[in-house]
Amino acid sequence: MNKTIDKAIKICGSQSVLAEKCGVSQNAVSLWLRGYGINAKYLLKIEQATNGQVTVADIVASVSE
Repeated sequence: MNKTIDKAIKICGSQSVLAEKCGVSQNAVSLWLRGYGINAKYLLKIEQATNGQVTVADIVASVSE
């Protein structure tokens, strides 16, 4: 499980809310959470959805672990 994406989900309140804010399906967020790749075009959207509490750098670090 990707702990950084889990944090983003918790900040937003649910996978569905994060998905809506990023313009993707809830299933896409579920895949991110399970460690599947995140397209780079969504990194800034995740940062914006969490009001900067999860940064692009945090996400990049989490997927390269």
